Amino acid sequence: MSFALLCFDWDGTLMDSQVRIVNCLLGAFIDAGQPPPSRAAAADIIGLGLDEAMARLWPTADAAQRRLVAGHYRQRFLFADQTPAALFPGARETLEQLRAQGYLLAVATGKSRRGLDLSLAETGLAGLFEATRCADETASKPDPLMLLELMDELDVEPAQTLMIGDTEYDLHMAANARVGALAVCYGVHTPERLLACGPLACVQSLAAIPDWLATRSHAADRRLRT
Repeated sequence: MSFALLCFDWDGTLMDSQVRIVNCLLGAFIDAGQPPPSRAAAADIIGLGLDEAMARLWPTADAAQRRLVAGHYRQRFLFADQTPAALFPGARETLEQLRAQGYLLAVATGKSRRGLDLSLAETGLAGLFEATRCADETASKPDPLMLLELMDELDVEPAQTLMIGDTEYDLHMAANARVGALAVCYGVHTPERLLACGPLACVQSLAAIPDWLATRSHAADRRLRT
């Protein structure tokens, strides 16, 4: 299998934003006058769309209560919280290398469009991606619609598409879209949890991705020759 389109998750895969997201989630519950979830529970939902995250964190709440907490979260994340969130080591260099090698790059994220655009502007990475999809403009992971829309926009087949992410939500979305999945083992979910989802591999760093792709491409070439 030779991939043409590489779809990256954002939080936990390209950006080390777990602490900021968790702080904002806990603060949002407090702002709404509700007991906050545990830090572990808040971290576990990173990767989902905000509506889906609220449903998991507060399953007994009604829609209005969840909207209230979600609104406080957006206010904190976009404007109030100053917790640092930086790209993971090698993120920029790896993306530039992959683009130079001819891969199409995309983002498939549980972030809102406003949140992703802010991160792209802050990091200066917007020009590296051919297309992006966010949870507030399509279906949230693990629904495959996000990937299906990206493939349709870029005219790429599932067999040529690879989803790269740090959570089981990314890997389940890839399976639902019938595309390849590569896990990164430094993000939100543990390697054991990721491997249980059956990815093609689990890499320890972003910098390892180009070599992994090259090795897989060379293996495919040898199979074709034989």
